[in-house]
Amino acid sequence: MSLNQKIEITAGYHHTLGATWDGAGVNFALFSADAERVELCLFDDSGRREVCRLSLPECTDQVWHGYVPGCQPGDLYGYRVHGLYEPSQGLRFNANKLLIDPYARLLKGDLKWSDTHLAYRGGSGRLDLSFDRRDNARLVPKCVVVDPSYPWGSDRAPAIHSADSIIYETHVRGFTLKHEGIDESKRGCFAGLSDANSIAHLKSLGITAVELLPIQHFVDDRFLIEKGLKNYWGYSTLNYFAPEQRYMSGGGLHEVKSMVRTLHDAGLEVILDVVYNHTCEGDHRGPTLSFRGIDNRSYYRLLEEDPRYYINDTGCGNTLNVNHPRVLQLVMDSLRYWVTDMHIDGFRFDLASTLAREANGFDTRGGFLDAVRQDPVLSRVKLIAEPWDIGPGGYQLGAFPAGWSEWNDKYRDTVRRFWRGDDAMLPEFARRIHGSSDLFDHSGRGVWSSVNFISSHDGYTLADTVMYRERHNEANGENNADGHDANYTENYGVEGPTDDQAISSFRALQRRNFMATLMLSQGLPMILAGDEMGRTQQGNNNAYCQDNSLNWVDWSLPDTDAVFLKFMQTLIAFRQSEPLLRSRRFVHRSDDQPQAIQWTDPAGNEMVGHQWDEPAARCIGLLLTDPPSARAVFMVFNASSDSVEFRLPDNGLSMLWTCALDTAQPEFRSSGPVGESIFVAANSVTVYVPIK
Repeated sequence: MSLNQKIEITAGYHHTLGATWDGAGVNFALFSADAERVELCLFDDSGRREVCRLSLPECTDQVWHGYVPGCQPGDLYGYRVHGLYEPSQGLRFNANKLLIDPYARLLKGDLKWSDTHLAYRGGSGRLDLSFDRRDNARLVPKCVVVDPSYPWGSDRAPAIHSADSIIYETHVRGFTLKHEGIDESKRGCFAGLSDANSIAHLKSLGITAVELLPIQHFVDDRFLIEKGLKNYWGYSTLNYFAPEQRYMSGGGLHEVKSMVRTLHDAGLEVILDVVYNHTCEGDHRGPTLSFRGIDNRSYYRLLEEDPRYYINDTGCGNTLNVNHPRVLQLVMDSLRYWVTDMHIDGFRFDLASTLAREANGFDTRGGFLDAVRQDPVLSRVKLIAEPWDIGPGGYQLGAFPAGWSEWNDKYRDTVRRFWRGDDAMLPEFARRIHGSSDLFDHSGRGVWSSVNFISSHDGYTLADTVMYRERHNEANGENNADGHDANYTENYGVEGPTDDQAISSFRALQRRNFMATLMLSQGLPMILAGDEMGRTQQGNNNAYCQDNSLNWVDWSLPDTDAVFLKFMQTLIAFRQSEPLLRSRRFVHRSDDQPQAIQWTDPAGNEMVGHQWDEPAARCIGLLLTDPPSARAVFMVFNASSDSVEFRLPDNGLSMLWTCALDTAQPEFRSSGPVGESIFVAANSVTVYVPIK
């Protein structure tokens, strides 16, 4: 916006929130139920000088709105919202604070921390609630008016069924930053993720979808900056529409859209990790950057008996009030925007129990879940819940409705404990690799409801799972007190890296066992980026604040990891070639269906009650058959320290078996027919298929 330009404002309209450019000007609309006046602040191109302030002239249905002729894409703006500052009543208006539009499509500039962001006078650690009159405008990002057009051409979503999907959880910056084959200007950015080298790796691995850690605009928390750290993961959202600008190499919104289009062209889906449970504004001592200063009582859940304080079901200081219709609208509008305008294929919802909590607790028929279920846009994309938070009744694994998948931490913990050699794990292990039917086989839910994983961004990497018994989070600056306690990991004799070849070989074997179990299990598998190449966080199981080599993928690939990468490629290809491993419905022993399942003991007989109850039992066979298609798969999981002679079962096809996989052999080559009995090596997985 030019300093010399004559600026006028007319009434405009209220029905579309945000800044909407129509080719001749921009309509501005902002919801606030309790505001007394709203000022639109326009800035010069640098974002440092305020060109003018215009009071939005109309308020319709609690939406303040106005139209500015001549305003255009690239212009910068923010809001000042006038009203009462009465924290005891939940009112925290302070027009001295420039506020970010919750519907802004793009932000420009960095947030620079200062006490001037506080609506009250005093340091962030004090509870002095006297009104603060300092202006913070120079220290906050500015909202950008955008042109939403983009030449999508023939872009089409891959639309891969969840039963056929394999998710690769990754980080835009960490995945590409150290890849020497990618132009340095693109590394760590959206353009780097869509580079031909990135695509080649993802395709060669065989995954079908990338799940990106948060890319909605977030901030580095003040307490981290003061310790010389950053919010690397990004779970501190400032805006739910604008992409994170630190991941842009200069292409703006077009760069994000080009990334999605390029991944689609390669047959890969894009899933976003989204954080609609809390914002970066923290608790009552936190800054006033957007929602708090626009309408605190609407946007946040406050303690009914003392609205000065926030309900903290998230552990992050506040909880977004999705029960409020306008806040629910914000979430739904944001999700639809990412699907319709950005062509995103699905979402993983951080702390999703928070979104489904109503006045009386978690409710599968609550407003948010019902809104998503009936939405013609969102009901057709992938929906993945992290089914827990720290609020009352927060652990809800298996409770989400049909159409949802859920991160299954019971799968992770059970598989880790089984291969670690814990006693009495056989029944639980069988339930988990069967797709956790005890949790998900209800209400018409499919096998893909269970998102199976061994490792994720939150916790140990695969390599660290077999290298560390204890967490090593000292670098986080919290005296190693942060992160999970119960990790079910083992170091096999030495904590961390070792030159002992026997230990290193056994660790590599266990990595193969973990990944083989993951790919042979019923459900939707997820791999953590870099696990296929031995990535380590040096025992840090809460590396959220480490923007360094602890999190960045190392592409140097030593010979041993090159062998493991080849193993992973072969393993994933086998899963994708075998329909019996990708069932869409749960198959039970009693089903009168063509497909069948049978658990067998080493003698080739079906498992019976007392065998399941044997604490020391660590070996089991699983037979899947589908006679109409002449398909069968027989798997043996042996977590004991001894080899086991196993009798192969009748596959129902009058055919001979051949071994398709043996984790005891790092570079396994399939051979010809095997006899009626086979020897399964200690601590290994073997897979047999009929010779056709």
